[in-house]
Amino acid sequence: MHVPGPYRPPDSSWMLELLRGNPLALLTTNGAADDEGVPYATHLPVIPGPAFPAAPPADLAGVPLLGHLNRANPHWAALPATTAALLVFTGPHAYVSPTVYRTTPAAPTWNFTAVHLYGTLQKIEEADETLDVVRATVRALETEFGNGWDMTESVGYFRRILPAVGAFRFTVRRAEGMFKLSQEQAPEVRDRVRCAFAERESSYQRETSRLMSRLG
Repeated sequence: MHVPGPYRPPDSSWMLELLRGNPLALLTTNGAADDEGVPYATHLPVIPGPAFPAAPPADLAGVPLLGHLNRANPHWAALPATTAALLVFTGPHAYVSPTVYRTTPAAPTWNFTAVHLYGTLQKIEEADETLDVVRATVRALETEFGNGWDMTESVGYFRRILPAVGAFRFTVRRAEGMFKLSQEQAPEVRDRVRCAFAERESSYQRETSRLMSRLG
């Protein structure tokens, strides 16, 4: 990912916040030669794995993650036991109309936030470990986005569907984050963009405004 200097995250906490707040990632891996090498891409939930460090390095190297997808997905069958992979996370984003700038000349643009994680994916074949991933995913997503649902009475159902679940571990090798939030604009223009987003009904626009406020 090409990240111009002004759009780099101030520190790794920005990337971690985006990962936790937007866990639906895009997993991409190289395609097969008989399919013209077109990459595989699958949208799936990804969560922090066990032993997630309290203070990860700036490039998130070594950070463990967990995910799963449907084994009926051809992507799963194409995955080797261990392979290089890319996880793409997209955070808040919003269109910027030149009318907000109140200056001429101007051009429209799009403010957005994204994190690319490059690393190693390892397939999990053992049933109990796969169940651990499913349960960990439920706990993480219920805590962050749900209503504290108690999965106890559904664990038996989880076990029945495990043959259809392809779980994996992902170890980050390096990370790139892009937080394009009008940093190239004059302070007064950037503030007008921030205020315009804050007044919109879209949660993505309001969240983009909040991130712009954090930049100062």
